[in-house]
Amino acid sequence: MKLLFDFLPIILFFGTFKVAEGRRDWAAQFASEHLGFVVNGGVVGAAEAPVLLATLVVILATLAQVGWVLARGRKVDTMLWVSLALVTVFGGATIWFHNETFIKWKPSVLYWVMGLSFWLSQLVFRKNLLRTLIGEQLALPAVVWQRLNFMWVAFFAFMGLLNLYVAYSFSTDVWVNFKLFGGIGLMLAFTVAQGFYISRHLQPEAGETTR
Repeated sequence: MKLLFDFLPIILFFGTFKVAEGRRDWAAQFASEHLGFVVNGGVVGAAEAPVLLATLVVILATLAQVGWVLARGRKVDTMLWVSLALVTVFGGATIWFHNETFIKWKPSVLYWVMGLSFWLSQLVFRKNLLRTLIGEQLALPAVVWQRLNFMWVAFFAFMGLLNLYVAYSFSTDVWVNFKLFGGIGLMLAFTVAQGFYISRHLQPEAGETTR
């Protein structure tokens, strides 16, 4: 359930884009009528309407996520706040300037912010962020925690570069497909691979004996 909640904005972005892509003229008319006041010039063309509508949906979906968490009296994760700030800034620029380049940069910036957080926490503050997040659930040697932390740094750096490669080398439709299936798929594959690596280094908890 948590996984679906985290990826809900991406899923809604994908669905909105695909629906609008198949009805570009309607999407352009709808966007011009209802988004004209937030679009430079007040008119949205058929070519740009799908990504503009999808961008608006992802902004609203992320806002709704934050509102839902706050309404339940829970603490909003730092990365959700960061995601909201980035999608609002980059998404807002995409809508205002009729330019999909801004929203295409948003995933890369988010990946790099997350990677930088993992890296600086280890380098500057001598604090393993990954261990802080899940250390109570796993008993691992300190050196393994350090390796895992830098694996995530490398993964986030790679994903940021890969997103830009796809964004600039292929059509927007291909990028949207990659954003959902490629991004989530690679994230799950990397997590599974780390799970296998962790299983090799798990230490018995206090009170347990090995046979």
